Amino acid sequence: MNLQCFAIDDEPLALKQMCSYIEQTPFLELLGGFKDAVAALEKIHELQPDLLFVDINMPELNGLDFVRSLHHPCMVIFTTAYDQYALEGFRVDAVDYLLKPISYPAFLKAANKALKLHELKKLPAETLLGNDEGLFVKSEYRVVRIRFNEIKYIEGMREYIRIHTTEGKPVMTLLSMKALEEKLPSNQFMRVHRSFIVNLNKINIIERNRIVFDKNVHIPISEQYKESFQQFVERNFL
Repeated sequence: MNLQCFAIDDEPLALKQMCSYIEQTPFLELLGGFKDAVAALEKIHELQPDLLFVDINMPELNGLDFVRSLHHPCMVIFTTAYDQYALEGFRVDAVDYLLKPISYPAFLKAANKALKLHELKKLPAETLLGNDEGLFVKSEYRVVRIRFNEIKYIEGMREYIRIHTTEGKPVMTLLSMKALEEKLPSNQFMRVHRSFIVNLNKINIIERNRIVFDKNVHIPISEQYKESFQQFVERNFL
């Protein structure tokens, strides 16, 4: 199963590197590379690719606004030299976010994430089964049992979710955040952002309106959920 891709970056060397990475990855197929996001729009409409690698910092039309303007739904992996755009990437449901300079292992990890999401899309809609201790979800053609106390946080990506656990590798499945939220015990889990649900028992650090699970995971608390989360903190503050 190949993913058909476009690479979009106004920097010629960065675009050349991204195209090279795509061409050497067996499950990716390069449909074209563009230095101009506006020029890419017509081809995206015509060829309807599965995946876009898009630089955020581009003149005239930046990568974030470009993705928001798309009518054809496709997966997006953002690339940029500035890490402050990571949160904005989450808001447009990006598959991943690559910080320049980009190594091939980092690229391959993000591309594999997109491949798994693409495979999930081919599966039939899932039935979510659960009890007082955990859930059964279908992931990668298997039914996986996940105990509530193993879940750290849940990340929503349009119709997919990624369940991050204490057991290591995240579990991806074809579910909506709303469907999952209804199955989770409300005394243990809380939605803190449109794209995130956290296990309240796993929170160790809160700083600058973010929940810190480790040095690489900082989950934002959005205004919509800020009041309910603050009430939880106040109830448990000594």
